[in-house]
This record gives sequence, structure tokens and C-alpha cells, in this order.
Amino acid sequence: MSITPLPTPSNLEELPRHPMPTMYDLPSENPEEPGLPDDFHSLQAILLLLTFQPFNWDPEMVYSQIDHNIYYDLNHPLWYKRPDWFGVVGVPRLYQGRDSRLSYVMWQENVSPLIVVELLSPGTEDEDLGRRKSAPGKPPTKWQVYEQILRVPYYVIFSRYTEELQVFRLVRNRYQMVALTREPLQIPEIQLSLGLWRGRYLGRNQLWLRWMTESGDLIAPATDEATEALLSEEKADFLRRLRAAEQEKAAAEREKAVAEREKAEAQQRAAAAEREKAEAQQRAAAAEREKAEAQQQLEQLKALLQERGINPDRQT
Repeated sequence: MSITPLPTPSNLEELPRHPMPTMYDLPSENPEEPGLPDDFHSLQAILLLLTFQPFNWDPEMVYSQIDHNIYYDLNHPLWYKRPDWFGVVGVPRLYQGRDSRLSYVMWQENVSPLIVVELLSPGTEDEDLGRRKSAPGKPPTKWQVYEQILRVPYYVIFSRYTEELQVFRLVRNRYQMVALTREPLQIPEIQLSLGLWRGRYLGRNQLWLRWMTESGDLIAPATDEATEALLSEEKADFLRRLRAAEQEKAAAEREKAVAEREKAEAQQRAAAAEREKAEAQQRAAAAEREKAEAQQQLEQLKALLQERGINPDRQT
């Protein structure tokens, strides 16, 4: 088994450096975005992260991350995509060899991900599968970014709801679907394969997307203090998002209750106003009837007086 030598300036594509925002200047999170939608997304992404161990690359030149911003457009430095998981080879594991990355900034890294994985959830299918088109002047879709801008060689989509795995390979700058069999997908660039495995991981027995050897053997998740810290951090992050979602749901329910109460009160006021209007109309109609009856009685009295030779209009 051979180990690919560390990339050097002579064998990596050189692109010009730009005095543009670094990862320290760009936001690593958007508070308005929900993040990973459930614990499966977190666990599946962690499993991919811990088993992404390319045999032909020095571990110090392998980087992968979960739910992480990728900034891709120098002309629009705040535009980004946030894959559920992605893996890169040929970049230092640490940013500039010394720091954890807050985000992945293409105009600094100059190396696109080798593979991106999106985990389908309700409402994301059109975006993830390239069915939606972006409006002019708006950020491109994930599909457009992965295929046409980053040119990610492998785009993998997995749905735990249908247990369907879809893989797209970049061929002549366009994604083509790979016809999958029961065998894992071979990725020769990293001497690994990627396939589905049904089993128990972190207490959950279900179908998982797993990194494997080229012969199909499972790769055991890396275990060390950093891994334990990562799992604890991801769990804490998920619980934080879950609490935030519950708080937002409770706030929305309170707002809904207030709105419904105000609507009911407005309807009650409207009904009371309608009743008052109807009663006023009834009183007006009764007054008109009384007036008509009084006029009729007056006319009858005048007629009676005239029959008796008395002029009712004569003043005395």
C-alpha cells in the first residue's frame, strides 16, 4: 500500500492569492438557518467523518467536516453552501498547519472537495437534486455550485426515509448518475469505497452510509480524545439546536394563541356591532311604524270632525 507524498507547490495547482476575507472574517454560522435537522443527520455525518481515512494520503493532508460553510465565490464573498459532510485531500488537516477551520474558504484553500454528501430531509429534495433553479442575481443552487463552480468529483445523496443512495460523478464538467449495484462505490483517488451498511452505531440500529476498504471491509471509526470531544460537542450542539427549536415552536404557539384570541375578540366585537346595528334598525323601524300609526289616527280624527261639520284645521 503506497502513501501519496505530501503535496508541494510544484505538484499542486497554483492560483493567485487575494487580499480578501479569510475564514476569521467570514461568519461560520447563520442564526437563521436550522442546521442539521435531526439526530440522524448528526450521527451519520459523524460516522462519515470518523471513517474517512484515505489509505494513500498522509492523514495530515486530509480534511473533512460536518455542516460547515464552504465559501466559493470571490466576487460574492458572503455566498456559501453548507454540506452535511464533505471531504478534501491535498490540504493540511489544520488551517495553515496550526488552527481548526471555522469555515472552508476556496480562494484561500484552492482545492475543491473530492466528495460531498447531502442527507435528504423533507423539503430539501428539490435543492439537493438540482430540480430548483436560482433566480438571476441570487446565489446558485447547491447542484450548480458543486457541479459548475467547485466541480466536486463525487456528489452523494442519501435518504434515510427511502433508504435510497444516489451518486453523481463529474464527467466532462457535468454530473452523471452512477448506476449502483449491491457493491460499494469504488473511489480510486483515495483507495476507499462507499456503501450502505445495516447495523448499530451509537445506539441506533438502521441503514448507514459507511466508508469501507476497496474490498468492502468496514473501516472502524477513529477513537481518541479528540473524537470523544467531537461527539460530545456534536451532541451538545444538537441538544442546543433542539432546545432552540422547541423554544421557537413554543413562541410560535404563543403567538398563534394570541392571534387567535385577538381574532376571536375582533369577531366578537364585530358580532356585537352587528347586533347593535340590527337593534338600531329595529328601533328605527318601530319608530317609523309608530309615526305612521299616529299619522293614520290623526287623519281618522280629522275625517270624523269634518263629518260633524267641524273644520279640524280652523284655529280657535
